[in-house]
Amino acid sequence: MPSRPDGPPPGSGGDPGPAPEARTGEEDHTPHRWWALTVIGLAQLMVVLDATIVNIALPSTQRDLGFSNDGRQWIITAYTLAFGSLLLLGGRLADLIGRRRTFVTGLIGFGAASALGGAAGSFTALVGARALQGMFGAVLAPSALSLLTTTFTQPRERSRAFGVFGAIAGSGGAIGLLLGGVLTEHLTWRWTLYVNVVIAAVGVLCGMAILPPHRPSVRPRLDLPGAALVAGGLFCLVYGFSSADTESWGDWRCWGALTLSGLLLAAFVVHESRTEAPLLPPRVVRDRNRAASFISVFIAGAGIFGVFLFVTYYLQRTLGYSPVRTGLSFLPMVGALMATAQLSTNVLIPRIGPKPVVPTGMGLAGAGMAWLTALSLHSGYAAHVLPPLLIMGVGLGLVMPSAMSLATLGVVKRDQGVASATVNTMQQVGGSVGTALLNTVAANAVTEYVSTHPRTPDLIARANVYSYAIAYWCAAGLFGAGLIVTVLLYQRGRPRDLAVGRTTGEAAEAGTGTESGTGTGGT
Repeated sequence: MPSRPDGPPPGSGGDPGPAPEARTGEEDHTPHRWWALTVIGLAQLMVVLDATIVNIALPSTQRDLGFSNDGRQWIITAYTLAFGSLLLLGGRLADLIGRRRTFVTGLIGFGAASALGGAAGSFTALVGARALQGMFGAVLAPSALSLLTTTFTQPRERSRAFGVFGAIAGSGGAIGLLLGGVLTEHLTWRWTLYVNVVIAAVGVLCGMAILPPHRPSVRPRLDLPGAALVAGGLFCLVYGFSSADTESWGDWRCWGALTLSGLLLAAFVVHESRTEAPLLPPRVVRDRNRAASFISVFIAGAGIFGVFLFVTYYLQRTLGYSPVRTGLSFLPMVGALMATAQLSTNVLIPRIGPKPVVPTGMGLAGAGMAWLTALSLHSGYAAHVLPPLLIMGVGLGLVMPSAMSLATLGVVKRDQGVASATVNTMQQVGGSVGTALLNTVAANAVTEYVSTHPRTPDLIARANVYSYAIAYWCAAGLFGAGLIVTVLLYQRGRPRDLAVGRTTGEAAEAGTGTESGTGTGGT
């Protein structure tokens, strides 16, 4: 059965009622919504794990295709550049042409691009396939989150669903490391890409059978100038930090791209405040809880990629773990994250609200990072690595699902896609920025350590461990900043109570004609 059209109900300028969730009735049109969660979660897992699953396979890929060391970064960067720069456009397309349609299109395109990448016979073909993956991932990821938001509208079910979804978003990188190690060791590097074809095929078949169709009742024109400005700005931002990671902060490509990024994003903000049909309506980011949630996802994204990156280096280079054993080492952290995600979204947030929960998660994640700085050449996994990983898992389980749920709570239906895209953008850009910053800090620390210590057989090994500790301290500082920001921005109260007030204001604003020149409020 088709779902109810988007947009505020007749007379949206008035009181929306006691709870936004209660008036949509959309849950009645999704009888198999828990199966829908499985399909949505599977798609999200495919997108998130693809940021790390290829990393472990890079040495094998390089030997097979014969490209230089400089080329390895582009296998990763091609994906992140396309994905990060096009997310907002992908989210708006979901609002304009239908969430299920863009979800299925994204799955088909992602699967096809993965097949091309797996069959690539040259470096150029593989980079092109990775860029295509990123493009279709930018369509798929916001569609998945907005489908989740509109499918689960009852508060209790929404909490459970976002607990699962947030756990997948937070642990997908670790799962990618494990799966990439298994596939590379027992099959070939090509299966780190072919596995997406299987996932996408299952997702398309199940999605068409289970997910409700979405037919927007109003289709305002697409903000093409805004799309060009934000895509260019985000592209330059990710490229600039990637250049800093591979070259240096003084390289002209780095500062030139970052300067251009700042100019383009500033122009985007000005343009969005003046246009009649904005790509990202200002009302979406104006709410304090939502702004705090976007910042939380950004910081958590940076921290997650940081811990995966440097703990992976430590386990493999210092302790001599194989790729598969390295991936298995992260499973306790994933388990802690998943368990805490359910606790935070189902028990803590509904009862006491986000203000105590998310800052506590930031503090725990920062403490876990600080604990990791004590690792040495002779540390053991059970006594020294596992405890901080568990603390990190608990902390991220309090932050990620809570922030993702609150970032889309109370958004009017016509903005769900772009709000979901903003969440994904913050996570993706956070990961790119965090990886570049921490890598640069670690590289400088190695150079400093080697130049100031006597040359001994284990000098490089000790320098590496020292550099990881410096990176952990920086990541702990990021989480500390996140703690302060979330304490200051999050409002007191339960999400349901907070959503009622802001949905009233947003629905009224959406109905004044600010989103399109035709006055869409009475649709």
